[in-house]
Amino acid sequence: MVRDERLELTHGSVRYLESGAGWPLVLLHAFPLNAGMWRPQLEQVPSGWRFIAPDLRGFGPIASGAAQSMDDLAEGVFELLDALKIERAAIGGMSMGGYVTFAMLRRELPRFSQVVLADTRPSADTAAGRKGRQEMLAALDARGPAAVADMMLPNLLGESTHNHQPELVQRVREMIESSDPAGIAGGIRAIMDRSDSTTLLAAVGVPTLVIVGEDDVLTPPAESETMASRLPRCRLVKIPGAGHLSSLEAPRAFSIALTDFLTSPL
Repeated sequence: MVRDERLELTHGSVRYLESGAGWPLVLLHAFPLNAGMWRPQLEQVPSGWRFIAPDLRGFGPIASGAAQSMDDLAEGVFELLDALKIERAAIGGMSMGGYVTFAMLRRELPRFSQVVLADTRPSADTAAGRKGRQEMLAALDARGPAAVADMMLPNLLGESTHNHQPELVQRVREMIESSDPAGIAGGIRAIMDRSDSTTLLAAVGVPTLVIVGEDDVLTPPAESETMASRLPRCRLVKIPGAGHLSSLEAPRAFSIALTDFLTSPL
């Protein structure tokens, strides 16, 4: 059973979802969604594991206070772990959640027992990428979260999902449109100004899972292959028929890959 919990942290209230019991895996969500995107995985927790999925600062149904940097988002996760008395855990995320993971690795690598990097990249934004973020900020200011959904959905989900899972497309739209505008704006700025983490990869000595949808056009499989090649202890898994939100688009395949990684020595 998935448990819906609340905690008071320095920046305000935070919601987190959790399921299972045992060694913790912390799952960090994509932009501009919330912890609810991890429900398929929270419903299939392997024995001996406790999955924890927090809403990142500024996101979720009780969003309080927008983050302005990846370090802000990382600090919120560390504060939650401290409040839960978790000293060490498997930690990872999808897309923006992966960027937060890199920020956490830069600060406190010893707190990681394993790493999960899903549909994400270690590099910073290009000039073109930053220009696109600025345009999204302007659209958000003019028309609110619906404008962000309109801009993101065509590439956020794979072609197969758009063709065969219209209910999922609508669910993702609703998740985006329900997000707090200030939280979205803070997330955009944090993504736009994030540091390049490419040189960090060689120092990540713990087992790492890199997972990517084969139809991901935002962080294509070729980028995941390059990232995986630079990680000392890495398993790369490509998910057929999935785009950028592979855990939602192909939840069974994603959960199998995740369970295999967590329960099989690398």
